[in-house]
Amino acid sequence: MDQPLLPVTVLTGFLGAGKTTLLNRILAEPHGERIAVIENEFGPEGVDHELLVTETREQIVEMNNGCLCCTVRGDLVRILGELRDKRVAGALEFDRVIVETTGMANPGPVTQTFFIDDDVAGYYRLDGVITLVDAKHGHATLDAEPEAQNQVGFADRILLSKADLVDASEVDSLRARLVRMNPRAPIRVVRMGQVALSEVLDIQGFKLDSILQLDPDFLAAEKSEQAERGHGPGHDHDHGDPHPAVSRAPEPVQSPTVSHPVPEESGAREQHDHRHLSAHDDAVQAFVFRSRRPFAPPRLEEYLGALTQVYGQDLLRYKGVLFMSGSPRRQILQGVHMMIAAEPGRPWGKDERPASTIVFIGRKLPKEAILKGLEACLSR
Repeated sequence: MDQPLLPVTVLTGFLGAGKTTLLNRILAEPHGERIAVIENEFGPEGVDHELLVTETREQIVEMNNGCLCCTVRGDLVRILGELRDKRVAGALEFDRVIVETTGMANPGPVTQTFFIDDDVAGYYRLDGVITLVDAKHGHATLDAEPEAQNQVGFADRILLSKADLVDASEVDSLRARLVRMNPRAPIRVVRMGQVALSEVLDIQGFKLDSILQLDPDFLAAEKSEQAERGHGPGHDHDHGDPHPAVSRAPEPVQSPTVSHPVPEESGAREQHDHRHLSAHDDAVQAFVFRSRRPFAPPRLEEYLGALTQVYGQDLLRYKGVLFMSGSPRRQILQGVHMMIAAEPGRPWGKDERPASTIVFIGRKLPKEAILKGLEACLSR
């Protein structure tokens, strides 16, 4: 009988956001699990030294609660391989892995490791990406650091730290901005790393059949945007307009500078002092495609292949439920950069109206061109 894959959690966030505080909190909890922590060397502080049994120059040291701390001096694939080999040989015992990235790192290459490398993918499974955002310096960091935006875009959970150091309007403003960047990641306020383990471990962020949920504020803004364009709130690309004949999947627009204005949120948050932080300003943005018409499978497959070839590096995360022509089941789609995974989901219910929903989170993506390209892949 095959052994279940070991879950891996990626902990990311910019410098000073509280990653190490959260990590130490997790390690100190009475969860009864042995956790192998893979740390980067960058920065003066790491795992609480009081938790360490011994301090050595070795890459793997044991903590007094049975967990392990690994310092990455080489590449991630190598240290994951060493941990696997030692565990198989009985030299080490651990139940899961947490990878703490350096504050200035793009989590993209780390997440791709668990899909690209066969040896890693055969022993470990990526459970989720947890991103910490410093509420006090969040706006300034997102303005100045592209990697901080990437960290938000990749997140399955976003934890807001230091919220007690700013007023409520500042927290609301930052939260609204994060929702525009990543509407599929729940946002929680944490203080000194205090968070339920269920919020950060075993969250199944990369499970294909997990439920696709989007933030209600994002959905409200999306409906407002559709209304401004002349579409009703439930617009589903099924308005009967003639589509051009498509003999093959349309090529994505080559220019990444296609303008796609997104209206600012209305209401009290719009009155906040961060007037310069309109939805246009962040390179990382999210948008959703919806349709009640089925996709033509060959056309969609070719289009997604072309899309990832052209924009793969800027497609951070994308996930969807697809209504495919000729199939009684929904198709579940998920991708990171150029890596796409798809598999059949459960059958459509008798009283269920099939529909497709795909959320894209990416960097300076030509939103309108992609939406039109997907629309052209629908069955005529």
